[in-house]
Amino acid sequence: MDYIWHPENKYIVVHMLPFETLIVIDKMLSRPAYMQVVDGVINLIKDGVIQKGDQIPGTRSMAGMTKIHRKTVIAAYSELIAQGWLVAVAKHGHYIARELPRGGVKQWGVPANGYVSNSKIKSPFLKIETTKEFHPHSLAPNPSLIVDDGHPDSRLAPMHLLNREYLRRLKQQHVSKKPAITLAPGSLKLRETMTSYLAQTRGIQADLPNILITHGAQMSIYIAASLLLQRGSYIIVGEPGYHVANYVFEHLGANIIRIPTDRDGIDDELIREACEKYYISALYLIPHHHYPTTVTLSPERRSSILNIAEQYNFSIIEDDYDYGFQYDSSPYLPLASIHPDRVIYVGSFSKSLSTSIRIGFMVAASDFIEQAIYLRKLIELKGDNIMEDSLAAMIEGGDLARHLKKVNKIFGHRRDYLCASLDEKLKDVVSFAKPEGGLALWTIFNSKYPLKNISLKSSKMGLFINDGQIFDNFNARYNALRFGFASINETEIDHITDIILRCL
Repeated sequence: MDYIWHPENKYIVVHMLPFETLIVIDKMLSRPAYMQVVDGVINLIKDGVIQKGDQIPGTRSMAGMTKIHRKTVIAAYSELIAQGWLVAVAKHGHYIARELPRGGVKQWGVPANGYVSNSKIKSPFLKIETTKEFHPHSLAPNPSLIVDDGHPDSRLAPMHLLNREYLRRLKQQHVSKKPAITLAPGSLKLRETMTSYLAQTRGIQADLPNILITHGAQMSIYIAASLLLQRGSYIIVGEPGYHVANYVFEHLGANIIRIPTDRDGIDDELIREACEKYYISALYLIPHHHYPTTVTLSPERRSSILNIAEQYNFSIIEDDYDYGFQYDSSPYLPLASIHPDRVIYVGSFSKSLSTSIRIGFMVAASDFIEQAIYLRKLIELKGDNIMEDSLAAMIEGGDLARHLKKVNKIFGHRRDYLCASLDEKLKDVVSFAKPEGGLALWTIFNSKYPLKNISLKSSKMGLFINDGQIFDNFNARYNALRFGFASINETEIDHITDIILRCL
């Protein structure tokens, strides 16, 4: 677009619109050609294609585009000026008038008769419920401090190493010549690297046909659920649970059965009871650091749940979003390492490095992955194969393992520091159980101190803190939040706890 100086001392945009297709002259009509130009310009203004104050093409340019004589265009412009649609500015051209004739512009959502009812107007194709909150809004426009729900500290991520690998590959001409169809499952190099990586770190024995790279773990959850569920299906989830996954299941029309979690994880006996009443299609499970409570599923319940799944023939979506962070003991092996044909294993590198690295993965039976690849291609044909190759190089070179070893020490210290700070300053306000791993602390506030009020007050002090409502449902109010400790250092923890104390 070009910019010109308007006589009212304002820069305006000159529309480079295809007027040759917007105003088509039909010489077979009885209506004069100049009036067809008039009608065409007026309709473009009413439809909002061209706006008040915009310049339109000069008479010579418009004549060329509409393939009519320039005198015809001059006559049309004269008529538009007479009607009040155009103004002519000497040595500058013609502009859409700032004050249009009555009823000049059509408004979105307003009926032709101009009457607007009190009911909210909805477009007929919008069928998705959009009132759900994926993440709480910050009442502070630019908060200086943020309590997230469990993100890694991007300031510690070895992004310079990843960028180095990325730039090196970007300069190689052959990377852009790979056919998209070969990249739909993800970078071949990353999938090959992950076969040994998964075996060494998680005991999962997977081959190339068992691995799909996705644009984050959320895509994996959506694809897996789309293959397992249909309208009316039953899926079991932990309560409280991961609200975004629940939104996916609801969107697909499934019935959600919420099973309470305790200190040992989701209740396996209640799962069995649900299976006696309903035909269960799937169980969505977060065995390590359950979201949001951070509890770890006990070995006994892991074994029991696998037996129940076998007996009642349902699949398990195992979401292992932050497997790499364990501070007090070694992690348990995923369920997928024990029963790979029954479990769809979902993970992500976003927690390992930075939330800006949108690389997730799914591991499952080869026939399931084949169908998942098909669905993934409907969403996007391929991911960022250069970034995926770069990540593979970091894994092979040991950079990722060294980074995780380093930040586990730092994050473990931050967890301990936050727990000590809460015990010291907010002992009668909050309760929590120190998690063995993960990136957040499930923090329950005393009912005398509604999180909604604390969130509102803290926002005025430059702190964003979740008001906890995203974890509530129709019959449960927790007044709790996930207090992410990994992304904030000790000084920031002190500032945050001081602000919360002032908000009580």
